[in-house]
Amino acid sequence: MSNLNIDRNEVLRYLGYGQQHLGEQLDCLIDECIAEAKLLSDLRKTYRFFALTRDEKELCLANSTLVLAGQDISHHLAQAQSCVVMALTLGASIDQRIRYYEKVNLTKALILDVCASAAIEAAANMLCNQINTELRTKAQQLTSRFSPGYGDLSLETQKEVISVLGADRAIGINVTANYILVPRKSITAIAGVVDQTLAKPA
Repeated sequence: MSNLNIDRNEVLRYLGYGQQHLGEQLDCLIDECIAEAKLLSDLRKTYRFFALTRDEKELCLANSTLVLAGQDISHHLAQAQSCVVMALTLGASIDQRIRYYEKVNLTKALILDVCASAAIEAAANMLCNQINTELRTKAQQLTSRFSPGYGDLSLETQKEVISVLGADRAIGINVTANYILVPRKSITAIAGVVDQTLAKPA
């Protein structure tokens, strides 16, 4: 069983609910799905730091084959001399349960899917907070996360991120021919390492 923190308010936000009354049945179903998501999740994570080198069109990560092409990621990491590349997954079990519910209970499938999305995002935020705690001893700080598929950073970058991290072997994340992560409830991201005086709010 995972010790993931799944924020109920985040689940409601993902579902599109504000302050409206949910009804007892839906209220209980959300709580049930949050508990089930925690039970099924097998959180695994890996990350590495890389020095950055730049040319006019792209960023290269030292001692790796990973190249970050695009104006958006270049702007995002403009103040960074290094970065951290990370990958996290909740594992295959929760994907399998969502697919099962899609056949027998679509409402539950949707809510469990949302709970899993909230869980993996919370896990990524927690990892960034942990890394920030280490960096602050060096007067450094992370930028916010930036993932393949954001802006003009190609989704194809997923494959190389998984490769340089060895995330397929280390935590069981693979990439489909369409550059989708498997298990689905997985995240890859890049965050810059900057001096605290230059850091912008995440």
